[in-house]
Amino acid sequence: MNAAKLIVSRAHSVRDLTENVPSPCVSVCTMNAATEYCDGCLRTVEEIAAWSVLPDSAKKQIWSLLEQRAASLHSPISSQATGGQCHP
Repeated sequence: MNAAKLIVSRAHSVRDLTENVPSPCVSVCTMNAATEYCDGCLRTVEEIAAWSVLPDSAKKQIWSLLEQRAASLHSPISSQATGGQCHP
């Protein structure tokens, strides 16, 4: 399963949580210069740095953003714009 599919799958599982929202980290901590997202979890550096002090409501908002990023980074339009290569 690629990173985007994993993020989408995990995002669905956290939707109903009200506390103890888990980190999206999958231990693939490499920042993509083109997207400015982590290749593993699709978070920005700012989101990663703030995660441990964010309330669960903000963490859920980030999960929602991650799901949107995964979809947009792997859509046919995104793929065409990058010459057929999607960024994980």
